[in-house]
Amino acid sequence: MKVLVLPGDGIGPEIVGPTVDVLEAADAAYGLGLELETADIGFAGLAREGTTLPQAVLDRIPEVGGVILGPVSHYDYPPRHEGGINPSAELRVRFDLFANIRPCRSRADLTVLRAPMDLVLVRENTEGFYSDRNMYAGSGEFMPDPDNAFSIRKISARGCERVARAAFELARLRRRKVTAVHKANVLKLSDGLFLREVRKVAEAFPDVQLEELIVDAAAAALIRRPDAFDVIVTTNMFGDILSDEAAELSGSLGLGGSLNAGHDVGVAQAQHGSAPDIAGRGIANPTSLILSAAMLLDWRGRRDSNEALVAAAAGIESAVETVLGEPGSRTRDLGGHLGTAEFAGHVVARLTSDSRAAASGN
Repeated sequence: MKVLVLPGDGIGPEIVGPTVDVLEAADAAYGLGLELETADIGFAGLAREGTTLPQAVLDRIPEVGGVILGPVSHYDYPPRHEGGINPSAELRVRFDLFANIRPCRSRADLTVLRAPMDLVLVRENTEGFYSDRNMYAGSGEFMPDPDNAFSIRKISARGCERVARAAFELARLRRRKVTAVHKANVLKLSDGLFLREVRKVAEAFPDVQLEELIVDAAAAALIRRPDAFDVIVTTNMFGDILSDEAAELSGSLGLGGSLNAGHDVGVAQAQHGSAPDIAGRGIANPTSLILSAAMLLDWRGRRDSNEALVAAAAGIESAVETVLGEPGSRTRDLGGHLGTAEFAGHVVARLTSDSRAAASGN
């Protein structure tokens, strides 16, 4: 499997490097045959090629088995016409990465919740209120005069149908429940369309329970009864907000994995941003990107019926959980004392040890 690695900005290179170390350990342990190659994007790409997303990178993505995308500081980029393209948004639209999949599982002594959380949020990823990705040309946000600003929300039947299908297929592998989160009581047309398409998809999955919940009630329920959720499916902005809430409630935003998936392209991406305030200090928590990389292996493995990739993904997740379960081997943001590379080193050691034990039958 060929993997294109894009380090990004801020803490991006600092967490991408250790993530690559974990992937290389998984490659050695499971015989994956990974081929990792790196390319510059973000400010590094801008300095070298005059754009934060070089054409060579875009051309290469369809040719590889998956992409590791480091955090990017797109808020600080110059205007698009000066080369400042948001790589995250551009890849989602360019390669039709319609499903953003974000698992959230609480850790006993890190969560603030009274009941355990184990859910996956499936977020529509290419339209909604995101003005930089919902128009064919131009921006969906505009100002007709200095004192009025407008934003267009795009909701399509096709977009809703395919993200709903992704959620129901995932639920079949879990506890067979999908919660459709919406605001159809106010956004009657757009969220009404979303619910219509979700209900149509649900008819093809009679073995999966469908629940419908208004977004503000869902936000409260994540705190009050997090154990009631299995798979949540929702529109772009609602999903962005709720997944960050769920990750923080489960222990930390730095623990949330994230995969952007289309029909043919998968991009692993940390759920958090580039954190420029701590860049260069070696203290960033790489867990989110490591778990995202594991999700990429699992996604590709299931698509290609490659059991080794699926097993390696499970091995990485297990190693991360074991290391997080030991207070002394956590990063500083979680109350531990380890730096970025040190934490990843513990994950690599555990992954290697577990794979050897499994191979010997112990």
